[in-house]
Amino acid sequence: MTRHCVLIAAAVLSVACNRTPAASGSQPEAGYSPEPHSNLAQMMRGIPFTFSNIIFDAQSQDPATPRVAADTGGSAGATATFKNVYGGWQEVENSALALAETANLVMIPGRLCENGKPVPIEDEAYRTAARGLAAAGQAAYKAAQSKNLDAMVDVSDTVSMACANCHERYRDFDDPKDRCTPGGKREAP
Repeated sequence: MTRHCVLIAAAVLSVACNRTPAASGSQPEAGYSPEPHSNLAQMMRGIPFTFSNIIFDAQSQDPATPRVAADTGGSAGATATFKNVYGGWQEVENSALALAETANLVMIPGRLCENGKPVPIEDEAYRTAARGLAAAGQAAYKAAQSKNLDAMVDVSDTVSMACANCHERYRDFDDPKDRCTPGGKREAP
């Protein structure tokens, strides 16, 4: 009986040890397909708008300056209670990475613009703008790792330009129905 238990345990251990862990960048589990849960405007307002502003603030407000401790009394909510957990330069680094990850989110098939038009993920200029956003997020991450305000000033222009490359072509129209249309109509001034 003991011999059988040892053999079974050895077999289980052998199988468990011989499994290859999922490699970084490997494909998602079979049957899973990313899908949008918001329109493009909602996603942009919820993620990159928030996090790009944290990057922009790091130009003039030193993230290393200690924040006022949160009032964790009985009426404090989660935001007040946990606002200092990932603060300082780590908050700027995380924000830069969130900005880079947004490039993946804007490329999920099936996402619609606020006006109901499909996000133009097949348009090469849009794809280029998404790659630019990822690169800007990575540049902001490197700048944040340096913990240098001058580096944040320099990279803020990179982030701003990455946003403008997409906004000017797909968002900044007088008539919202023209958004997400490559080369959409602009009304004369």
